[in-house]
Amino acid sequence: MPVVGLVTDRRVFDGMAVHQANDEYITAIRDGSGALPLLIPSPDAPLPVAQILAAVDGLVFTGAPSNVAPMHYGASARPGTELDDLRDATTLPLLVAAIAAGKPVLAICRGFQELNVALGGSLHQHVHEIAGRLDHREPQDADSRNIEYAPAHAIVLTQDGVLACLSGLSEAMVNSLHHQGVDRLADGLAVEAIAPDGQIEAVSMPGAKGFVLGVQWHPEWAFAHNALSRAIFAGFGAAL
Repeated sequence: MPVVGLVTDRRVFDGMAVHQANDEYITAIRDGSGALPLLIPSPDAPLPVAQILAAVDGLVFTGAPSNVAPMHYGASARPGTELDDLRDATTLPLLVAAIAAGKPVLAICRGFQELNVALGGSLHQHVHEIAGRLDHREPQDADSRNIEYAPAHAIVLTQDGVLACLSGLSEAMVNSLHHQGVDRLADGLAVEAIAPDGQIEAVSMPGAKGFVLGVQWHPEWAFAHNALSRAIFAGFGAAL
C-alpha cells in the first residue's frame, strides 16, 4: 500500500500545542486513494524535507483555519488574519521539493493557496471585498457541518484539463469555505477550473515530473457521494 504524507496544522488545545488533521482527509486518502495516511507534523524546527520525501509516495496539503503568512508573497497581513507560521515553514519548502522530486501532490484549500505561494504566486486576502466577486466564505449562520460544506457555487472545468479528464465533467457544484484566493497565478501552474466570478478554483502543473493538482474547495467532505471528489482522490491514488 502506498504511503501518503498528510501535512497537519499546528494548533493550541487546552494550553498545549497539537498537530491535527480532520478525519475526512484520512478517510478520503485511505478509501478514495487506496493509500496509508501518515501524519506529518509542523514542529518548531521543521523536519528534514529529504527525510519526509523518503518516507512517502505522495503528499496531501490540507485545508486549515489559518492562512499563509502574506510576507511569503510580499504583502502585510490584514487585521484579524489567523496565521500558522510553523506550518508555513514545513509546507512551503516541502511543496517545492516534492514537485522537483516528482512526488504526486494534492493540495486542498489552504494547501491550494500554499501551492501557489510556494511557486511564486500571490493571494487576495479578502476575495469578498473585491468588486464583482462572490462571497466565497462558508455560511455565517450555518448550524451544522452539512450546511457549512454544502454545494455553494458552480465551477467550469478547463476542457481537456486534468480535472476534466479525470472526471469526465465539464462543470460541477462545489462547496466554498475560504476568504482568500489566488491573485497572481504562479508561473508553471495552469488553470483547471474557475468560479462564475472568475476566481481560480483549481490548478495543475503541466511541466511537473509527477501529478500536481490543487483545488480551492473541500473534496474530502463526504467524498464518496460526489463524482468529482471520487475522481480527484482516485486520480491521485493512481499516480502514487
